[in-house]
Amino acid sequence: MDRDSIINDPAYGNKAEAFEAFDDIPTNPNLGNTIGDVINRRYGRREVMRGILGVSATTALFGTSAMIAPKQASAMSAADSRFKFDELAWGNDEDMHIADGYNADILLRWGDPITADAPEFDPYNQTAEAQLKQFGYNNDYVGFAPLNAEGTRGLLCVNHEYTNEEVMFPGLGRQDRSGFEGMTKELVDIEMAAHGGTVVEIERGVDGDWSVNRRSAYNRRITPLNTEMTFSGPAAGHDRLKTVDDPDGMMVIGTINNCAGGMTPWGTYLMAEENFHGYFWSDTVDAEGRPDVSGQAEAASMKRYGVPGRWYAWGKYYDRFNIDKDPNQVNKFGWIVEVDPANPNATPVKHTALGRFRHEGAETTMASDGRLVIYSGDDNRFDYQYKYVSKGVVTDNRAANSQLLSDGTLYVARFNEDGTIDWLPLVHGEGPLTAENGFNDQGDVMIDTRLAADLLGATPMDRPEDAQPRGDGTAYIMLTNNSRRTPEQVDAANPRAESNFGHIIEIKEEGGNHSATKGTWSILVKCGDPTIAEVGAQWNPETSESGWFGSPDNCAIDTSGRLWISTDQGGGWGRTGKSDGLYSLETEGDLRGHSKLFFRCPVGGELCGPYFTDDSQTLFLAVQHPGTDGIKDLAGFERESTFEDPATRWPDFAAGIPPRPSVVVVTKKGGGQIAV
Repeated sequence: MDRDSIINDPAYGNKAEAFEAFDDIPTNPNLGNTIGDVINRRYGRREVMRGILGVSATTALFGTSAMIAPKQASAMSAADSRFKFDELAWGNDEDMHIADGYNADILLRWGDPITADAPEFDPYNQTAEAQLKQFGYNNDYVGFAPLNAEGTRGLLCVNHEYTNEEVMFPGLGRQDRSGFEGMTKELVDIEMAAHGGTVVEIERGVDGDWSVNRRSAYNRRITPLNTEMTFSGPAAGHDRLKTVDDPDGMMVIGTINNCAGGMTPWGTYLMAEENFHGYFWSDTVDAEGRPDVSGQAEAASMKRYGVPGRWYAWGKYYDRFNIDKDPNQVNKFGWIVEVDPANPNATPVKHTALGRFRHEGAETTMASDGRLVIYSGDDNRFDYQYKYVSKGVVTDNRAANSQLLSDGTLYVARFNEDGTIDWLPLVHGEGPLTAENGFNDQGDVMIDTRLAADLLGATPMDRPEDAQPRGDGTAYIMLTNNSRRTPEQVDAANPRAESNFGHIIEIKEEGGNHSATKGTWSILVKCGDPTIAEVGAQWNPETSESGWFGSPDNCAIDTSGRLWISTDQGGGWGRTGKSDGLYSLETEGDLRGHSKLFFRCPVGGELCGPYFTDDSQTLFLAVQHPGTDGIKDLAGFERESTFEDPATRWPDFAAGIPPRPSVVVVTKKGGGQIAV
């Protein structure tokens, strides 16, 4: 299906859904031995090939013959779960919901003032100047850096991934269908000001409630409109980073599409740049409406990264987002950005040693010898899982620690069918990464990380999203879904064709050491409805109807070492009938693979975060794009959501106020650790 057909298909209710559907087409040509192939050979094709559909399609396609997965005898029951809370019932409606015994309070909403001189939010009179002093749009990653020993004051660090203009601006509607005719420079500037990140000081009062300190000197926005950044590592100053406005290749304005992220052991904030390709513009298209980059010097690289995506109008007004006018600008995006939240005067740094791809997350841990390790997935169908290992070790010298992100080795994963994993180094001059194959130096390897990983024979995955390491050498990899995988492409680590529901892989690094280059892997759960045999889901049999989920996305490990999962079904939540939410997931013992629902989003929203404070008494969650995704499946609404007519007005529920992405603070009623 070509771009125009997708844009005009009434099945896609907003630009973001159309963007994802178009992006569903993989750019990886190296699909001869995918993770599905490996899983198939490891676990057996008959088991692997069971079904693709969810609960909403059961009656239509399988009738009353849909099989119920039998329960197996277990030494433990759901009552023995390490997660002590009464499970929330599944559903989907206009509001958020939390398990009994817990508070879920709105801390920050799109447009809330974050500085003393910021104006109050007025959705009918938005300006870029106001938005630069207000909380941004579509909050994704949430991190927290304590400012005192008690952890009652700290800096909240939040990514703002993208904007939904149809519910953000009055009277505008969808712009991808009109060629962005309604997008003026003023509206583009507001969009740019709403992207990026927010650093804001928050504090917990004696009553246990958290609030924003608007007068804090730490509070600031980081945006692609006006925040200058620099580069470190092997691609810093590279010829391919030199642009019209930066002949030295050392400066860039801003960061875009910041999805998940991470916090370093020394308290800095890592912003991952994910779908950067969608922001670049070109006036040259081929017969199918796709951008034609055949005349570009960077054509092979652009094609592999899906550049230009043309999902925003920024390139109409800014040459730096137009590849016809400044093609090297695109090489300045797709990195991990380090921000020092405690130093507003410090220039953010894009660390090129961590590679360039569509980063989902930058979760950190330390190897047994003190070296820094960062796990990051490339969130695209049939792309790869990576980790970075620093050369030096983490010390008490905060400034020196940031240099660890400039000098180290980036690895890409190959999942073998015997249950082992090899981490393959992306190092210039080793194996095929030579000038003969287009890599003249390490800078080229990092700029074209995807192309380098292709040559190394990494395993193409089912959209690797967040990856969460645990201190014992374990890491959990979220594979959210891959509807494009064919029966011939299933493998041991990606076990289902047309996987609409995703799965979770557990990695055990050799010797319990995160810097190891070898380890083992296994499937923790295969997501989807376990009562439909054709789906081929795998859960602990104690998992309830409310407990199973689809499309794992972000994750967190609390101070007790327990795993929590948030979901992102996009416009496909109708396959499960469930809104996105937060689930606890057992990883050990007889209850391994047992999941419980703790929190669920308002309709059309995606749950991001999650992030626990060090004492596990506060949990930060981010609900982005409420009232947008899949709203045509909401019974009683069943139409496109707009500013004037949204599917929900969460969280304000006030006439004339559109839905507002928000950060939610979860605490236990009466105090105490969550789920303990």
